[in-house]
Amino acid sequence: MSEERFNLFAFTGKMKTLHLSWMAFFITFLVWFNAAPLLQAIALSLGVSPQEIVVLVTVNVAIAVPARVIIGMLTDKYGPRLVYSALLIVGALPCFAFALAETFSQAVIARFFVGFIGAGFVVGIRLVSEWFPANELGTAEGIYGGWGNFGSAAAAFTLPALALWFGGENGWRYAIALTGLISFIFGFIFYASVRDTPKGATYFKPKNLGAMEVTSVGDLYLLLLMKLPMYICMALLTWRLSSGFELISYSFANIIYVVLVLTYIFDCYHVWQANKEIFHTPVPELHRYKFKQVAVLNILYFATFGSELAVVSILPLFFATTFDMSPIHAGMIASSYAFMNLMSRPGGGWISDKFGRKPTLLILTAGLAVGYLLVSQVDSSWSVWSAVIVVMACSFFVQSGEGAVFATVPLIKRRLTGQIAGMTGAYGNVGAVVYLLVLSFVDYSVFFMVISATAVLGFVTLLFMEEPKGQIAEINEDGSVELIDVA
Repeated sequence: MSEERFNLFAFTGKMKTLHLSWMAFFITFLVWFNAAPLLQAIALSLGVSPQEIVVLVTVNVAIAVPARVIIGMLTDKYGPRLVYSALLIVGALPCFAFALAETFSQAVIARFFVGFIGAGFVVGIRLVSEWFPANELGTAEGIYGGWGNFGSAAAAFTLPALALWFGGENGWRYAIALTGLISFIFGFIFYASVRDTPKGATYFKPKNLGAMEVTSVGDLYLLLLMKLPMYICMALLTWRLSSGFELISYSFANIIYVVLVLTYIFDCYHVWQANKEIFHTPVPELHRYKFKQVAVLNILYFATFGSELAVVSILPLFFATTFDMSPIHAGMIASSYAFMNLMSRPGGGWISDKFGRKPTLLILTAGLAVGYLLVSQVDSSWSVWSAVIVVMACSFFVQSGEGAVFATVPLIKRRLTGQIAGMTGAYGNVGAVVYLLVLSFVDYSVFFMVISATAVLGFVTLLFMEEPKGQIAEINEDGSVELIDVA
């Protein structure tokens, strides 16, 4: 662990790693959301319908559910330097393919693979945790998450202008290809500039690549239970696309259902294979961790990041329809929601460092529940600016809550940080899909109330979480035990 002073304006040692990490995350979000501000031009160029555009957007977000789990496992096994670099370089290729797409089917396939770059977030969580001590970790992870997450807002502001600057009906193609080129080049820069750990430190790897380790029989069953919502989410999405939008046939939907069931069974088998020893050989107390900590963080990220993704997707339309304003004006007002990430997410991490993980999460989750309840009351009788103030206040609790969640994730079990971050991050995408599916059946007021209700559920589950304390025990290659402070 690097002992140098935390200096945000430095570009050496751990601070260099932090800055290069948030830049990598920023670029992954720039690429992941590069189509969103150009959808009108894309639809016109490819001749696709509004329903087909919905498919493009949904596929792009939904695929990050399994992708984050997979990338988290690869990160723990092969190290964040290699995985992040490869993701940036390889992730540029489907971005180029999307820019060259001439048909809807080509665009969908390309967008499917572009969605994998949205898993980059979990890589940096593990990398940053290797370089910063526990008393700085929340702040560092918050800066990484908040500044990197701003890539989506950067895409919204810059890509339409770039498309206009390039000009012509292919301007959007050049703008999207440019984001891929940036990702491709930065992948090599990242690999040449970053190390997995400070000099002399050990990078602890999990025993198994294909499944998360647990340390008790009860935790094994809880892990299998917590995996179910990810598969149910994909099944619900399939059902909605087949029965609601009628964009895939019932027979193809049934095939997807069967594949999901078989995949879950196969997943459960891998979990059992990785953990079957605990049924007859208890894990020593020194090496145990409580999976309920992970389960609570999953639910909280479902409510925080899940609601952010969903609300960012619909907020411009919400303002436009509620206050009868132009789409451009509504978009400009709604974009301020994303700007909150620059300070709110680092703020949530910093507060966690100073006042404790659990107390911070309790306060922020309560604020989140109240915030969305207030937003649900916004209607045309409100003034625009009072509505903006309520929405921005709510966004503070949302994004600070995200920062507080990932201030806690690296303190559970060091060698499993990538897998834990992958699962927790995936729950954020599950939340987004579920919330957007709910919105397809209800009005905005009920939609915001549902988010508030899930935040209340998160608050209740949070009562069962334990404040990280003491030390994490990891085993070095020579068999010696290393203790890592978490408080």
